[in-house]
Amino acid sequence: MRKTLVIVTPGFPKDEADSTCMPDRQIFVRILKETYRDLNIVVLAFQYPYEACEYRWNGIKVIALGGKNKSGLYRRMTWLHAWRELKNIHSEYNIIGLLSFWLDECAFVADKFADKFKLKHYIWLLGQDARPGNKYVYRIMPNGDNLIALSDYLVNEFNKNYGVTAQYVVPGAIDTALFKPSSAERDIDILGVGSLIPLKQFELFIETVKFLKDYLPDIKAVICGKGPEMQALKDLAISYQLEKNITFKGELAHPEILEQMQRSKILLHPSKYEGFSTVLLEALYAGAHVVSFFKPMEAAFFHHHIVDNAEEMNSKVLELLNNTDRGHQPVLINEMTQMAESIMNLFDGPSYKKAAIS
Repeated sequence: MRKTLVIVTPGFPKDEADSTCMPDRQIFVRILKETYRDLNIVVLAFQYPYEACEYRWNGIKVIALGGKNKSGLYRRMTWLHAWRELKNIHSEYNIIGLLSFWLDECAFVADKFADKFKLKHYIWLLGQDARPGNKYVYRIMPNGDNLIALSDYLVNEFNKNYGVTAQYVVPGAIDTALFKPSSAERDIDILGVGSLIPLKQFELFIETVKFLKDYLPDIKAVICGKGPEMQALKDLAISYQLEKNITFKGELAHPEILEQMQRSKILLHPSKYEGFSTVLLEALYAGAHVVSFFKPMEAAFFHHHIVDNAEEMNSKVLELLNNTDRGHQPVLINEMTQMAESIMNLFDGPSYKKAAIS
């Protein structure tokens, strides 16, 4: 029977064109398959796609349970469906282990299954699952040996909130092959990328543009993303008479986001909480400077500027825009192939034949 890694996740792209669904996680899965060609990967997606189905994504088997984020009895039925699918996979393949994206309901079901059938199971802390109030922590009661954190910050955050230290850190990464050669003019002064939700604090982005306009009247800013805060943010921009300074692009395909980054001088990332934003890594490799409130790793990154409050954010962005010698060389922090290798090492990865990398 083929050696198989099972990935359990709340959602997964419905097809290869679905680039906006968990772009960082889907890139990881694709690179994992490309790097370890002898490894069979099965993805079990609990909630999205919304229709229960089985399909192939870049040659990988995906089983969508179609949970649709419903609660109550319907959610419990989704868990039972997941258990049945895991039993089918277990009977058909030689499972080397399970990998859960986020410590959530998916990890809860996977943990119970792995315990019953004596399988390896690692849970990847990816962001908000390390914050207080995660009820699944108490249902799983991890001791840290099966926890992977996406950043040093998440190790500390989870330990602070739950008294458990994740034993492994596999930091965020990018696929450099996705970046096209670019000689485009950096005609975007400030770029914002992310979901337009309260957590991301895009109102601070608009406040910064308002501040900068007093010094740079023709300041050009772009916000890429969609979400429930969209109209409120547009109204705020209008109230500050920034209609000519801020462009709301809405949700863009991932390749388009990377192109926007390669045209930008600064990525402004005002989120109040981040595990390890892939947007930060992509922007740095695209040559943009990044200004944010969070330091994901204990090591500092070139061109990443960390500030403590909105006033410091405003000052730092103004300072960077006025500095014509700031430079825009690409800064590479971690490649996705390194991430794939780190994960596979936990599942005895060195025994698998890696694809030749030219």
